[in-house]
Formats: sequence, C-alpha cells, structure tokens
Amino acid sequence: MGSTLTKEDVVRLVDEHDVKFIRLWFTDVLGFLKSLAMTRRELETCLEEGMGFDGSSIEGFARVQESDMVAMPDPATFAILPGMQEKDRTARIFCDIIQPDGRPYAGDPRFALKRMLGKAAEMGYTMYVGPELEFYYFKDNTRTDVLDRGGYFDLTSLDVSTSVRRETVSALEEIGIEVEYAHHECGPSQHEIDLRYKDALTMADAVMTYRLLVKEVANANSIHATFMPKPMYGEAGSGMHVHQSLFKDGRNAFFDAEDACHMSAACKAYVTGLLRYAAEMCLVTNQWVNSYKRLVPGYEAPIYCCWARRNRSALVRVPMYKPGKEQATRVEMRNPDPAANPYLVFTVMLAAGLKGIEKRMELPPESTDNIYEMGAEERHLANIRSLPGDIEGAIIAFENSELMREALGDHIFEYLIRNKRAEWDSYRALVTSWEVDRYLEIL
Repeated sequence: MGSTLTKEDVVRLVDEHDVKFIRLWFTDVLGFLKSLAMTRRELETCLEEGMGFDGSSIEGFARVQESDMVAMPDPATFAILPGMQEKDRTARIFCDIIQPDGRPYAGDPRFALKRMLGKAAEMGYTMYVGPELEFYYFKDNTRTDVLDRGGYFDLTSLDVSTSVRRETVSALEEIGIEVEYAHHECGPSQHEIDLRYKDALTMADAVMTYRLLVKEVANANSIHATFMPKPMYGEAGSGMHVHQSLFKDGRNAFFDAEDACHMSAACKAYVTGLLRYAAEMCLVTNQWVNSYKRLVPGYEAPIYCCWARRNRSALVRVPMYKPGKEQATRVEMRNPDPAANPYLVFTVMLAAGLKGIEKRMELPPESTDNIYEMGAEERHLANIRSLPGDIEGAIIAFENSELMREALGDHIFEYLIRNKRAEWDSYRALVTSWEVDRYLEIL
C-alpha cells in the first residue's frame, strides 16, 4: 500500500530538509494538475483545516453560487520535489477536495477513485495497477520535429532523447516513484517509462507526478514532451496500457493453479466485465478527439473487444503465467491513452471488473488469431464488438451507461458529457488542412 506518513511526519520532514514551499496538488475532472503554494508558516494550520479556494474557476467543479471549496492535504502523499536548489526547496502533497462542511466533493476525481476502492474493499479486494505510459519528445511545442529515428527497444547513441529519458528516471526515483523499465518505443523519438506495481490510489498520484516530471525535465533540456495520443500521422500513437490485479487476504485473487490458463473465476469474470463495458468506458479511457486517431487498425492500438494471452491485437491481454510468479498474475487493458485522467480511468476499470465478478459474467473464448486480419463477418460471428470510432460514438455509449453514472457519480458523469459534446462540436466545425488540400482546387 501507499505511504503511512502522518501530519506530524510532514512537519518534521519539512523542518529537517528546510523546505521553503509546499505545493498542494489536485486535478480537475479532465485530469489537469492544479496547484496551490504555501510557505512553512501556514503548513500546520493547512494540515488541520485545509486551504480554501474558488471551485468555480476549476474545470468541472462548482458553479459560481456554490464555489467555496477546501483542498485538504493527504499527509501520506508528501514528497520533496527533485532538482530544487536549497534556497527554494519545494515539496508536494496531494489533496482531497471537500466542501466547507467537511463532506467529500462529488466533482473530485480522487474521491471517485477512493469511493470505488471502498466498494472493492467491502468485497475483500485491493486493486493494484502498473501503467505503461508512452510519450514523444519534439524539438519544441509548435511542430512535430523529432529528435531521433530510433525504433522499438533501439539502443541509440547518447543523443538528447536518451539522456533526457535517463534524467527523468532519476527524477522519478528521487521523489520515491519506482521505475520498472524505460526504453525507446516504436515511433521516432517515442519513449516509454513503466512504473512498478502499486495500489491504485498511490499509482494515480504517481501518474500525475510522472506526467509533470516528464514535461519539466524535457523543458529544462529545451525540448518538449507530449502525451498527445496521436501527434503524427503515419506513426505509432501513445498508449497507457494498464496492468491490473485484485488481491484478497494478501494473495493474488486472479491466480488459480488448477485452471488451464491459471485464471481464477474472479479473474475471468473481471476480464469479462472489462470487455462488456469497454465501449462505455471509452469517454474516460480515451477522452479526447485526438484519442480516436490512435484507435485505428494497423498501429497495434486495440479496437476490438476480445481477450487473449499472447495476442497483442486483443483489447485485454492476460500475460502467460510463469512458474513461481503467482503474485504477478494480472490483466492488461490496452486501449487507454496517457492523456486520460488516471483517477477516473482506474475508477471505471475497477467498476467494470467488479460488476463482472458480481454478475459472474462468463468469459468468451480466447482470440488467438490476428483480429486485424479478420473480416467484419468473421468478427460478427465471433461476437467481437468494436470500440467507438470517434468521440461522438464514445459520448453516446457513455451517456447510455448506467454503470458509468454509478461509478463516477452524477456530477462527473454529466460534466464529461457536456464538455465532450462541446469539444466534438468545435472539432466538427473546424475546416482542416486535409480538407483544403483535398477539395479547394477540385470543387
């Protein structure tokens, strides 16, 4: 589980390390990091009472007539940020958003995840996740000029890309975020840094920190890092494959030594829940218009709702069991992208998996063929459905989903629909360079 730091520990660490500033972090509904800064003088009062702010100015939070919000620090998340000089040493601490009367705020993504984790705990489960986030480095934030032409796992010379990635890994480790792997990805100047398995809440906080550090280290080296799902036509998109498992009484609840696939009944039902609700979850797991430029055939981005053990064209993969690695039994969902809100992504995936367990959903047959090579009729006969092809389809699937409303609560559910409809309407009205190039001369 996560850290067990107390309020007293936070005060002691701030004094021991002569921390000058403390940043209070939380996210809006879309997953953008927000920050309030304070000095040491205000720390003890803030740890007890929180810090008030205007919620009407935060995307997806309160209306102006109910705008008073309180950011309440979670002491367990305290960490000193890396790379700061002694004169401006800074720490961060994640906050839960509460109302002035102390009740949790329904628009807080962190609260949505905590509520769903509470439901899992009532069923005896703890959720662990290990996300693999991909991103691109570009020369600046105005063009997609790459820094290298490397490919998957390429060991390139020590160019800017490689050295910046190594510097980022060091920064993550310095703040206490454990890195499992780091490597070059398929696209030119595309990279991946994988985080070591943690409980879902700790990992959601880590993902937010990870995204900030990736960008800050890149910026310090005069380049730009982006988690945009599909920044370049004809090149690989960036995904966030999410490995996940449930533990019960300290043991992996997904493992069964007697099963041919070493999958427990809970694991099979959990996978079935992910498949059943995958399309309804897309507005959360793939929340941007650009997300659907990645979810197309031909680039290893999964778009068909099926499962497999080795087949990476499947939406959900259950990595093959290795003897002696029972605790590592897990499920990998491959369609989320790294620009999503991790609190909400983990919330809806857990909701879908738990619903599968509750309803004892029956696992469909494993897909061993390359689904991209199957025709539409073959997929229909195999009962393999597709994910939405654009954000409009995702909105429709989401707004008709009882589970998504139940998992996220009315506030977040209704806000996402409003916000994403506005994004789609804005995109549809835009005349793109593709249309000008294609039609201007001939029409």
